Amino acid sequence: MTKKNDVNLPEKTCSIERLVTVKEDVQRVLNGEKTATRRNGVYAYPGEIMVLEGKEFKVDALYAQTLGEMTEEDAKQEGYETLEAYKQAILALHPNMPWVPKMSVWVHEFSAVQK
Repeated sequence: MTKKNDVNLPEKTCSIERLVTVKEDVQRVLNGEKTATRRNGVYAYPGEIMVLEGKEFKVDALYAQTLGEMTEEDAKQEGYETLEAYKQAILALHPNMPWVPKMSVWVHEFSAVQK
């Protein structure tokens, strides 16, 4: 896994407002249980602010990772107890998508903005 800074990042494929949209995931972020999300494109760059129910979260890091590189710790950052639980949740959201270990995703890590 190679962490990237904001040099040589690709163009966004979506906006930060679409980064976390599933109701259960929004709640996990608000509860401090979810501090990362994986997407098939870039939704936000480091330093950008995501607002969920009036609370601000700053994108701290953005890097590419394959699904096969995911660890149990990565699943916990996603708000799940185990990697298998995360995998099943993703496959339930995308019924026809297979879990392909070589598939590359963009990891967006974020934290609550302290005011």
